[in-house]
Amino acid sequence: MPGIAVSTETRPRDWLEKAELHGSVSEPVLDTMNFLNEITHRYPDAISFAPGRPCDASFDPEQVIGHVRRYLDHLAERGGSPDDVRTALYQYGPTAGLIRDIIADSLRVDENMDVPAESILVTVGAQEAMLLVLRALVADPDDVLLVSSPCYVGITGAARLLDVRVRPVEEREDGFSAADLEAAVREELAGGRRPRVFYVVPDHSNPSGATMGARAREDLLRLAERYDFLILEDSPYRLVSPGTPLPTLKSLDRTRRVVHVGSYSKTLFPGARVGFVVADQRVRDADGGERLLAAELTKIKSMVTVNTSPLGQAAVAGALLGAQGRLSQLNAGAAARYGGSMREMLRQLDARLPEARRTALGVSWNEPSGGFFLTLRVPFTVDNEQLASCAQDFGVLWTPMTHFHPGGGGDHAIRLSTSSLTPAEIHEGTARLVRFVEARCAAL
Repeated sequence: MPGIAVSTETRPRDWLEKAELHGSVSEPVLDTMNFLNEITHRYPDAISFAPGRPCDASFDPEQVIGHVRRYLDHLAERGGSPDDVRTALYQYGPTAGLIRDIIADSLRVDENMDVPAESILVTVGAQEAMLLVLRALVADPDDVLLVSSPCYVGITGAARLLDVRVRPVEEREDGFSAADLEAAVREELAGGRRPRVFYVVPDHSNPSGATMGARAREDLLRLAERYDFLILEDSPYRLVSPGTPLPTLKSLDRTRRVVHVGSYSKTLFPGARVGFVVADQRVRDADGGERLLAAELTKIKSMVTVNTSPLGQAAVAGALLGAQGRLSQLNAGAAARYGGSMREMLRQLDARLPEARRTALGVSWNEPSGGFFLTLRVPFTVDNEQLASCAQDFGVLWTPMTHFHPGGGGDHAIRLSTSSLTPAEIHEGTARLVRFVEARCAAL
């Protein structure tokens, strides 16, 4: 009413208190990508070993049109009417995906992974697949997600969004240890918790670059069966790496212990935003009826993204059809290029920090045979402040490994990505990086 003052204490707020939001928005892991993007924009002239993305030079915009055209022709050849083809491309499409049979054929010929099409769910990249799997499998506050640490921030970020308990299992310098995982599993069980899922990137992992050996793969599968947990396998780098890869965990899986996550972001192109999950585990209801886990994941997806872009699926399907499903052959040139970049990086490090010099400094690195990443270990503390200083004073960017250790750690390690750089950029970038390392070591 006119003349009546409104108390400022009862006036509606025009802001939100961050403390009232879900705790995940304050979680450091969710700030990782924003921080790296921000510092990249802040120093645009710096040579960046930070982004783990494919090389832009390998993309031809005209190919996308050809991929889509090939898929549309494929639909017509299989009896689809013009109306069917139009609907497939323009409408929402089935939640489980339009191209599951084509993905299944590709997995069969390229990965020796013989799974039915109905066990596949097409997702918006691998990231959505991880979120869906965690939401379905982790049903109790005492269920635990185990992760090989350091690990990809996408899985720990998804876990935080869903309030899933995470137990890191530290990766050794020579990679995964079944004994370490078993000790962690037993400790969780002793504490009254249930180890539910173990997440791992077996091939040229992000961030460390480590690859799980053949014996370790068999040990892991036996361990999962013995202690009744599932393995979430994420392996986006194996088909863009030189040489013959070791078998996927899923292709070795005889007891349906492995849920396999796949992505076409590295093997085709990230802009398609198409991934998939192979979930052939049987789910039995109270009445004894059975469905595949993929069908249960589809229910969740219908409430998250509804479906995966039909246009993106069409481009992926056309590429797979054109290669007769053999992504390994389609990516032979890219794998050679990425392998060459990794070898050049290792040559430059060795030339600029010979063995005697790096031993004296306390510097070392691993030597991945493929993938996008390697780990540089240094005697000084590595953090975001050091990264900013390196960008400003030495003109080179990288990623502190602390971002990838959910239980803390990685204070003396740097992730280096070689995938998007030219040989000349690797040459100059390594020179700048070594000058930074030398300067920090001298200041100790």
